[in-house]
Amino acid sequence: MRLQPQGSEESKAFVNAFLKRSMPKKKAEAIQDILTRKAVVLEHYSQKKKKPKRKKPKGFTAKQRREMRLFEIEPEQQRYAIFLPLHELWKQYIRDLCHGLKPDAQPHMLQGKLLKADLHGAIVTVTKSKCPSYVGITGIILQEFKHVFKIITKEDKLKVVPKLNNVFSVEIDGFISYIYGSKFQLRASERSAKKFKLKGTIDL
Repeated sequence: MRLQPQGSEESKAFVNAFLKRSMPKKKAEAIQDILTRKAVVLEHYSQKKKKPKRKKPKGFTAKQRREMRLFEIEPEQQRYAIFLPLHELWKQYIRDLCHGLKPDAQPHMLQGKLLKADLHGAIVTVTKSKCPSYVGITGIILQEFKHVFKIITKEDKLKVVPKLNNVFSVEIDGFISYIYGSKFQLRASERSAKKFKLKGTIDL
């Protein structure tokens, strides 16, 4: 079998077609510019394999959580004494957070840190309320939701107290902080990024 020599035009067409296949991402003008200015090392072009997207695991919906009763505390566990160790842990957590709660500490600085702190385990008292039956309720916060606190009292009663229209007091080492529930309707995980106003009159 003999190979016939190709003319200059045919050779040029063959080279251009070959380069287009070898360098598909470059335009014809760019290929010509490369050919006239520098030597070209041809490499095998392979398409990059697309990585399959990982599907994020879906959590439970609010309805599923309610049906599974994930946040319910069993009646036999509703005992004030059971959660006193939790309160002691909370006090140590606040002392560490506020660097010891020293007497010369600035109250507004402590107030700001306490408002952003985790309150699970804190002993709170309802000091003011538009509903008189809530005033005086005192206990350990077992659960905090966006709109309510679940509190266990010394009488081993589990109380669900709404934040709206209630003022709560928290005392630790002689320092008393007040929480205006109407301005506190956030989940515990959302408060760390929230800016609270420490001055001015706040209505119920």
